[in-house]
Amino acid sequence: MDDKLSIRINVADRYYPLKVNRDEEEDIRKAARMINEKVLQYKQKYVDKDIQDFLAMAALQYVIQMLDVETKSDNDDLTHSLRELSSRIDSVLEEESKDVLLNS
Repeated sequence: MDDKLSIRINVADRYYPLKVNRDEEEDIRKAARMINEKVLQYKQKYVDKDIQDFLAMAALQYVIQMLDVETKSDNDDLTHSLRELSSRIDSVLEEESKDVLLNS
């Protein structure tokens, strides 16, 4: 069975035909909705600008958010790794301490 689905997505008053996996359709439509909402916010705030400016600003804002999430994720991974390493060091030191006490 073909899991591809043909859809049309509206982004900033333009329609784009896409072939997507069925399980991705909802996320793609949600992404388009989010972009359109952000573009509309910019349209209402800056009436003398071009739609291209609004799209660029929306893209910039979403990429900045994505980078923030990636940085936080990287920091969380680093924190986890450091805790694990610290735990291993504590275990080794504890074993060494026991060995020293037993050999005294």
